[in-house]
Amino acid sequence: MQDKGRLFLCATPIGNLKDITLRVLETLKEVDLIACEDTRQTRKLLNHFSIEKPVTSYFEHNKKYKGEKIIETLLAGKNVALVSDAGMPGVSDPGQELIQDCLKAGIEFTVLPGPVAAITGLVLSGLSTQRFAFEGFIPRTKKEKKAFFQRLISEERTLVFYEAPHRLLETLEVMEEVLGNRQMAACRELTKKFEEIMRGSIGEVYQFFKDKGIKGEFTLVVEGAPPKKEEKGLEWALNRVEELKGQGLTAKEAVKVAAKESGIGKRELYEKVMVK
Repeated sequence: MQDKGRLFLCATPIGNLKDITLRVLETLKEVDLIACEDTRQTRKLLNHFSIEKPVTSYFEHNKKYKGEKIIETLLAGKNVALVSDAGMPGVSDPGQELIQDCLKAGIEFTVLPGPVAAITGLVLSGLSTQRFAFEGFIPRTKKEKKAFFQRLISEERTLVFYEAPHRLLETLEVMEEVLGNRQMAACRELTKKFEEIMRGSIGEVYQFFKDKGIKGEFTLVVEGAPPKKEEKGLEWALNRVEELKGQGLTAKEAVKVAAKESGIGKRELYEKVMVK
């Protein structure tokens, strides 16, 4: 029985062709077929590196039919590389469906890491990278945008989005209306000759691009919501008093400390402690 082929998910440059890895180049030269979003775009990449391999399209509107064909190719023992127009296939593109198809068919796949606009923009933003949430492409209509950002109002992690140039200004308007005038960075044309990073409040970024004009694809990075203050009510204060008494403080001393920590009046708390 013929062994199954293997799927290679290959990250490609998001702008600067020099960002491609040696491992990706080697793999593209060795596989039997290259599946991609736009064959014209991918052929530019292949021609630049003098790679001659069969290419087939695989994108949102043909993913079911082409996905079946790619699986057939893999089951026949052929190796396939999957690339997107830019960045990592499987992130905000139909590559994730092909991965699921491979899992169902018992076909091995691996990832060849490389450039990702979301991570590049996040680091360039200057905002916190400790915890972040990648939310992908922002919805197109104003109503959908509002609902989308409403769900993120309380999200404390740094937020990362992708946005098209012709929708940028409306998106920033809705973002400020829903999330408030937070700090952000709009990263344009990452790794390309005219790369530009605009940092400031949402309102400042909006005004900058409104005045300047807009070209290129954007990665938007927005600071998360401020951390919620822990509510320390009466029950918490009473438990704190008992904890402090257990540490050797008198009831009066414990009440004084717990009242200050919880924001509850000393007299009110002392009365509750005496009743208890």
